[in-house]
Amino acid sequence: MSKPAVTHLRHVAVAVPDFEADAEFYGGIWGLKRIDGEPNVAYFAAEGSPEQYIYRVRRANERRLDLIAFGVEDAAAVDALAAKLASEDVKFASEPGKLQTPGGGYGFRFFDPEGRTIEVSADVEARTPREVEPREAIPVALNHVVLNSNNRAATQAFYQEKLGFKLSDWVPFMGFFRCNTNHHSIAIADNEAVNLNHVAFEVRGIDEMMRGAGRVLKDGRAKFMWGPGRHSAGDNTFYYFFDPQGNVSEYTAEVEQILDEDAWKPREHAAGDVWNTSQRAAQPDLPPVRQSGDDPGLWVAPPI
Repeated sequence: MSKPAVTHLRHVAVAVPDFEADAEFYGGIWGLKRIDGEPNVAYFAAEGSPEQYIYRVRRANERRLDLIAFGVEDAAAVDALAAKLASEDVKFASEPGKLQTPGGGYGFRFFDPEGRTIEVSADVEARTPREVEPREAIPVALNHVVLNSNNRAATQAFYQEKLGFKLSDWVPFMGFFRCNTNHHSIAIADNEAVNLNHVAFEVRGIDEMMRGAGRVLKDGRAKFMWGPGRHSAGDNTFYYFFDPQGNVSEYTAEVEQILDEDAWKPREHAAGDVWNTSQRAAQPDLPPVRQSGDDPGLWVAPPI
């Protein structure tokens, strides 16, 4: 089978009005490591990941998704993908060139068919990760991002045909797509509006997920949304929260790995929790799949 054009999910970037609240949350109780950044922009690394950063928060007047960043093998792959997308009339936000964000590298940005900004890069300097110890309840990596779409079929086709993502599994309202052995690095869900569904941060295991969730619950700044449980599609455990600015973040562990591409057959799953242990917030501000209102960042590239 042909390889996807992208190799992995690098980072997700958001913008929020209360920058200090979100920066303090992710760099504190959530367990990410804040690295040097710029005024009004905070970059966060995961101790177990070689990525310079896996999450970025920027100050803005309204909450929005800034971009989703993927890696490719090398600079030649960046140029090849840029040429392919240009020939297929994909709208660019920037041309291939040197990146000015932490770790540098070479890349470009474009818009997906619903207006999200996507970055593709190579040759980003790696940071030195460390082994996260048992019972150390902090993220070890960024695992996946889920997007809400009002035209799921077209959006899924774009990620498959343009970037080479492969369908792993699906539930009636969501498709799960991979670019490496991880069951899904991106998923796309039905919704009336186009916006961010959630960002999933991987922890070492179930014990670490529960310890981390307990810490977040005790802290109280993030509102509980759903958990603890285990999904059928992806076989991963989960615990979801609304962060201080209303974005949904997940602790997840034991995500299924697809090691035999030739043997894998996508399957339809039931949605929800196979353990039947999870609870949902009684009156959540934002339901997990059908958030209202299009993201204000659509077709507007972030300034950084």
